[in-house]
Amino acid sequence: MEEINLQELLKFYISKIKYIALAVELCLIGGFIYVQFILTPMYHSSTTLILVSDTSQQNSATIQSEVTLNKNLVTTYSEIVKSRAVLNEVVDELKLNETSGSLQGRISVSSVEGTEIIKIQVSDKDNEQAQKIANTTAEVFMKQVKKIYNLTNVSTIDSASLEKTPYNIHLVKQLLISAFIGLVGSMGIVFLFFYFDTTIKSTKDIEDKIGLPVIGSVPIVKRGE
Repeated sequence: MEEINLQELLKFYISKIKYIALAVELCLIGGFIYVQFILTPMYHSSTTLILVSDTSQQNSATIQSEVTLNKNLVTTYSEIVKSRAVLNEVVDELKLNETSGSLQGRISVSSVEGTEIIKIQVSDKDNEQAQKIANTTAEVFMKQVKKIYNLTNVSTIDSASLEKTPYNIHLVKQLLISAFIGLVGSMGIVFLFFYFDTTIKSTKDIEDKIGLPVIGSVPIVKRGE
């Protein structure tokens, strides 16, 4: 592998600094255009549910048994939320122009470890639609639980709110990424030009190539000097 002279490499980078700056500027413009005019804003909306127990006329042992049962049901309930039975009803009720399969890809269900809390989160390009889907999914899910298990042990903690800020648009972050891509990409291209440049730039290059000392050189004199 040919040895790289770091001093010459640095000089070469400095000589191409305007091209590097231009590449960074173009990437910044491209990143701004992408965020402002191409990227579709997406919104999150989530509702939180909890599995509850009927504590009336129950002793402590029975209550503890139901709490344990509810914790074990959290995983099962999380799967029911994204089932076709629930989502098909959501699609029909809201008259959505999509299938339950595509809706399933925009719904995430999570549970807080060690608790009986389930969080249903929906993403959509329309923030009002995301809110409606989240709340409707929770309502349909509770009806399905009652139908399947004959239980009414699910209650809403927080209904879905209307989010105003899209979660996927961060202008400053995107511009920083664009600038980094422009900088690294342009420096990589400049390095390739330097590495594969076989032109003679100094007497030392001649000595290194042919292994013989240079005994003299003819300077270039511009007209009028």
